[in-house]
Amino acid sequence: QAQLVESGGGLVQAGGSLRLNCAASERTYALYNMAWFRQAPGREREFVAGITPNSRTTAYADSVKGRFTISRDNAKNTVYLQMNSLNAEDTAVYYCAADRSGYAANLRWKNEYDYWGQGTQVTVSS
Repeated sequence: QAQLVESGGGLVQAGGSLRLNCAASERTYALYNMAWFRQAPGREREFVAGITPNSRTTAYADSVKGRFTISRDNAKNTVYLQMNSLNAEDTAVYYCAADRSGYAANLRWKNEYDYWGQGTQVTVSS
């Protein structure tokens, strides 16, 4: 069973940048879709960005398109989320997730993901 560990969260001023990292415990992760979701207090967990196993397809929520970039390095069992031009609405706990299917059509759908990390807090001060 893949285990996912996020890191890179923290406190940043509006307009700043952060890079989140998600390290997977097993090489089989290279066969999975990977994604980032986030959950703000009092709100449902929402899709942020996703990437297929070969990085050929990526998907983004409209709210982060043009500001966030998802990428992966299968040799390092790691997926990244580069976040630029952060604003207060980006404040949330960010979760890494893995979907065993690898189907591009599944990228945005929370219920398709089989494994989840423990989350990392991102706080943007305005």
